[in-house]
Amino acid sequence: MPPSNPPSGDPPTGGARARRLQRLPWFIAFIAILGGSGLFLSGFALGALRASTPGTPLADRQAFEPFWDTYNSIQSDYALDPVDRKTLVEGAIRGMINALGDPFSQYLSPNDFQTTLEGLAGTFTGIGAVIPATTVSGNAACTTLGPGCTLVVSSVIQGAPAEEAGVQPGDRIVTINGITLVGSVDDAVAKIRGAKGTTVVLGIDRAGSSSPLSISIVRDVVVQKEVETRSLVNGTVGYVRLVGFSDNSALDFAAAVRADVAAGQTRLVVDLRGDLGGYITAAQAVASQFLDGGVVFYERGVDGVDTPTNATSGGGATDPRIRLVVLIDANTASASEIVAGALQARGRAQLIGAQSYGKGTIQAFQQLSDDSGGFRLTIAKWLTPNKVWIQHVGLTPDVPVSVPANNPAGSDPILDRALQVLAAAPTAVVPGAVVPGERALQLERAA
Repeated sequence: MPPSNPPSGDPPTGGARARRLQRLPWFIAFIAILGGSGLFLSGFALGALRASTPGTPLADRQAFEPFWDTYNSIQSDYALDPVDRKTLVEGAIRGMINALGDPFSQYLSPNDFQTTLEGLAGTFTGIGAVIPATTVSGNAACTTLGPGCTLVVSSVIQGAPAEEAGVQPGDRIVTINGITLVGSVDDAVAKIRGAKGTTVVLGIDRAGSSSPLSISIVRDVVVQKEVETRSLVNGTVGYVRLVGFSDNSALDFAAAVRADVAAGQTRLVVDLRGDLGGYITAAQAVASQFLDGGVVFYERGVDGVDTPTNATSGGGATDPRIRLVVLIDANTASASEIVAGALQARGRAQLIGAQSYGKGTIQAFQQLSDDSGGFRLTIAKWLTPNKVWIQHVGLTPDVPVSVPANNPAGSDPILDRALQVLAAAPTAVVPGAVVPGERALQLERAA
């Protein structure tokens, strides 16, 4: 089924993208937050149900003989508890996807496929926390859970079950319902998710605690607030934090930027730290607030053709006299990196903070027939406007800032450095602006 909240507007057509859209008609991107997925996806397309069964082509018949021999032997000779055909087929699909060795391509059970799509709208059932996978030795991102890689809470949603139960940013999750975290990030996320009113118990390592904490959380419906704004330095600097890329967040982000400019704020901070990504159409819209045309990113499909996605006109802060800095860290990923990479490569903003995650691929979602769930598959690379592929490398900040492991609560060295950079910039007056007043607000999602 298509997502309940498909993005508005059509993506650019032509070349590889147009051909791909013939078989993947809803080309949108995916927000990866706990309750949707644990991986960082630049984007995804949702394919139509495919019920055709063309059989094995003659040219491939010999290659598929081992598969059919195995299947037939299981069906006729397996002596333990029988396994139904549907389970075998789903297992074969899972094995094919796993054989790719790509952590961002994965088979999803019917339940996982459905809950993933539900997370697209920013409303989901879970605990309400952003929990990227992070290495134990430092702040680097990782993809396979184990002794050196765990889930670490980067933020909790205000009023969500996680906050009410006492979960805090920086908490490292070591067990879920008493089971140590090993293997797939998505599998761990699926265990944390669950039906409204059910309970999950997290074992947590917290700095300053002598032993792991056990926190019981009752799952509930969570509405994600993706845009936070406030004024800094006596109302002279606008601050916008974005925690996900959906259609609604792109609209809220545009409204926040326009409000800052209208208030006379000619220095802006865009905070993408901990933002795991989202719709690539939303990434295009966010970057377009600061770029008056030109390339935001290139998409390189299986045919090797680079198809540009350009900024749209009418952005709220395209005037170059409006100074801009973007905050990034190891969990700035995917669609967030598209925006940060475009603004850096086009000379529109300085990046401040730490090396970003480094995810330069786009995934497609395909629903399967016979209620067999679906899968996501990497279908393209994306490249910055200067055609750099950041996969496994990330974006290098213009102004690197190291955050000490024992950084005091309430201290933000990266934001402090950003304000220093902006303070050194010349002032500018934007025609039509009004004098700002102090304000601090949370933008609600668009209805």
